Amino acid sequence: MSLDTLNEMCKDTMIGRQGIEFTEIAKDHLRATMPVDERNMQPFGILHGGASAVLIETIGSVASTLVVDYEKKACVGLSLNVNHLRAVSEGYVHAAAYPLHTGRSTHVWDVKLFNDEDELVAVGRMTVAVIDKKKGSRLGIFKS
Repeated sequence: MSLDTLNEMCKDTMIGRQGIEFTEIAKDHLRATMPVDERNMQPFGILHGGASAVLIETIGSVASTLVVDYEKKACVGLSLNVNHLRAVSEGYVHAAAYPLHTGRSTHVWDVKLFNDEDELVAVGRMTVAVIDKKKGSRLGIFKS
């Protein structure tokens, strides 16, 4: 799957509306960025913690989808833990997801968010359930 295809498939979803863009697909990780702007800021002028969670869940779920047969399997969030470490008020947050476990029925991803100065902003752990897709199902971002 190419970055262009992945980003195109996500453009009319929450992923695209938040400005999340996938920037690197590699064998051992997935990277994405999200702008810090009016779509995802608190009234206090900093990145909303929920937006960080959206980015972490997005990159974890998509990373799982890229390592399964997505014509037959769907990857859905099972558990998400986020620790917010530093406020961000402008620029971008950059996400990197690395697999801790990619089993038959569950995956666990370690996700780190950085600001434009490469300072750690948040860390997350995402557990994904890998389930069978029903024939004709639209479950998952990749439609069969």
